[in-house]
Amino acid sequence: MCKLITIVASLLFIASCVQPQRPGHTAVMHYYTAATTKPYDDVLAELEIAIAEHNFRITGHSRVGEVIRKRGAENFPEFDTIQFCNLTHARKMLEINPHAISYMPCNVVIYQHEGKVLLKTHLLSEDTDREEFNRFARKINGKLKEIVDFAAEE
Repeated sequence: MCKLITIVASLLFIASCVQPQRPGHTAVMHYYTAATTKPYDDVLAELEIAIAEHNFRITGHSRVGEVIRKRGAENFPEFDTIQFCNLTHARKMLEINPHAISYMPCNVVIYQHEGKVLLKTHLLSEDTDREEFNRFARKINGKLKEIVDFAAEE
């Protein structure tokens, strides 16, 4: 019985954290992940192609794993983050909800782990108190998932 009460209390606490993006509130970030056994460099190249094909522009690329290897950890695995944006989408999102700036830019991380290449992107919240934002989020989340899936496709 005590475990059940603890679980219910924990679920209620977690649910209370899910709030629209407003000052003074906490938001829960959702992620979309895909894995592949393709070579890392192929996945990275296809990720960049998918971003461009969805009319986004790469605004940043951090090669974290490469930099760590250059600093002496020669067998350190690959880790990259790629940031990208579409200003038309960004404008629309910010007109709907200025607090959504925290979602920008779009970001995909790619890294090696346990013999696989993993890709992960954060998704926009689709459960806010603004239905217009929720519709927009579903559209952008679809694009983000397509980008990740394209790069991971074997």
